[in-house]
Amino acid sequence: MKRSIVLTIAIAAAMTLSSQAATPEQEKAFVESYRKALEAGDAKALEGFLYTKGAEEETVGFFKAMQALDPGSKIVSIELVKPDAEAAEKLNKPMTMPDGKSYEMPVKPFTQLVIKTETKDANGSGTSTSKSPVAEKDGKLVIPVPVPVKK
Repeated sequence: MKRSIVLTIAIAAAMTLSSQAATPEQEKAFVESYRKALEAGDAKALEGFLYTKGAEEETVGFFKAMQALDPGSKIVSIELVKPDAEAAEKLNKPMTMPDGKSYEMPVKPFTQLVIKTETKDANGSGTSTSKSPVAEKDGKLVIPVPVPVKK
């Protein structure tokens, strides 16, 4: 019984993810454009990837700040990765933020932008990975900024 429930949830999540998927060409163009803007430090172009409708100014500011590379960092890889069923479910559930409010995605993410970077300086080197949800809105791939849950 438990196994069939898990299987049903996994199939439903996979169907939901595949029904909202962009074309491979759209995904490739999104990744290439994002990489170009990120490497150039083009804050305005990076901001254009955010879907901010309904988001609070402070949350938008946080997402903008998170788009910048750390000084001295270089991109090792950047790609769109389909989350597993559990991660996809988590992306699409309301979440409580440090301010105590509940937030949700304004559009349903179906993939994640995964960026791996490397930093080398006099103190050594290190790597980091960041993940951003990606959704499709009006035929365009966007990074949705969470909005307060309406009661």
